[in-house]
Amino acid sequence: MELTSSARRFTGTRDADGMAVASFVLGLAGLLVMNIVLGPVAIVLAGLALWRGTARRGRALLGLALGIADLVVLATLVVGNGMVVWSPGG
Repeated sequence: MELTSSARRFTGTRDADGMAVASFVLGLAGLLVMNIVLGPVAIVLAGLALWRGTARRGRALLGLALGIADLVVLATLVVGNGMVVWSPGG
């Protein structure tokens, strides 16, 4: 069974919307844990969602900003501690 072009377009938009939400959630989680992995994934998903024309453009942009913030936090930790380790004692 073959999908019509309108069904493909709807699925593509839904996929892009899902990517926008996923980038937001991963970017937010990346501020707390595993920012070395979640930050770049959030950036890539946000970029793909924007490129595919998501209806949730604001959420994709927030995911992009949070992904970049994840990398800034990572860089700050590396410069401050000299290693990629979260430690409550400093």
